[in-house]
Amino acid sequence: MPDPMRSYLDFEKPVAELESKIDELRALAASGSDIGDEVARIEDKAAQALTDLYANLTPWQKTLVARHPQRPHFTDFIGSLITEFTPMAGDRKFADDEALIGGFGRFRGESICVVGQEKGATTDSRIKHNFGMARPEGYRKAVRLMEMADRFGVPVLSIVDSAGAYPGIGAEERGQAEAIARSIDACLSLGVPNVAIVTGEGMSGGAIAITTANRVLMMEHAIYSVISPEAASSILWRDGTKAQEAANSMKITAQDMLRFGVIDQILKEPSGGAHRDPAAMIATTGDAIAQAFNDLRNLDPDAIRKQRRQKFLDIGRKLG
Repeated sequence: MPDPMRSYLDFEKPVAELESKIDELRALAASGSDIGDEVARIEDKAAQALTDLYANLTPWQKTLVARHPQRPHFTDFIGSLITEFTPMAGDRKFADDEALIGGFGRFRGESICVVGQEKGATTDSRIKHNFGMARPEGYRKAVRLMEMADRFGVPVLSIVDSAGAYPGIGAEERGQAEAIARSIDACLSLGVPNVAIVTGEGMSGGAIAITTANRVLMMEHAIYSVISPEAASSILWRDGTKAQEAANSMKITAQDMLRFGVIDQILKEPSGGAHRDPAAMIATTGDAIAQAFNDLRNLDPDAIRKQRRQKFLDIGRKLG
């Protein structure tokens, strides 16, 4: 049954109209009208329309899907996949940054360190988590946790969903670029396996700071880029309204990233996107995480570092 609280994107209007009609017919059926066959017919039509629509999304439409507020967030993955999760607070230098959450727990019975951006699901939580845009102390917290994980031989999982690092004056004064660079260096230096998943937006250094991993996975309708389409539009055309044109030219989709060798695997989303069936998407993600870590299980620390380093040196050299 369609969720009455579901948020529709502009290009989903034909599907929204069909599902609204289904809701109206179901209300009539509940009052005693014998229209079950008609409801089933329109349900099939709506399902097919949704499948056809999502089979041919443009890069800009994928950008809108990647930003959908009802996509599963970091806390959703933690709640479903990680047991005994203990979050760690602070970078031991300045403060705790709630845009980037990290801690230790168990994934399918084995110890794991998890870091990632949390955008928030309500107005209050979005403000609390700064819409997933981390400050320097967030990346320094990630470095602290990754170094601790390395010390104790615990693999690292990164869950990435951010419009970018926070560009505020205070963040710049506290060394945003340096913090991102040190986080990338910490990822590259790990002697334990690390796996990263881009679940929504993977924008700029704010994303790659924790995505420099042995295995980089990406959801089917997520995006990954050095800059957002809006920012690219402002730089290239001095006009922020050309974001759609920029997105269509920037090669930011999961399919582009796989072809260029930037990522290793695309995780197929449910029909209509991950926000249509978060539980199924999280289950698929869990299986992919398990397989990725299993592939790296028998490598020693030097081999892990070598594989990771070579992966990034090879980007763009072999086109799929």
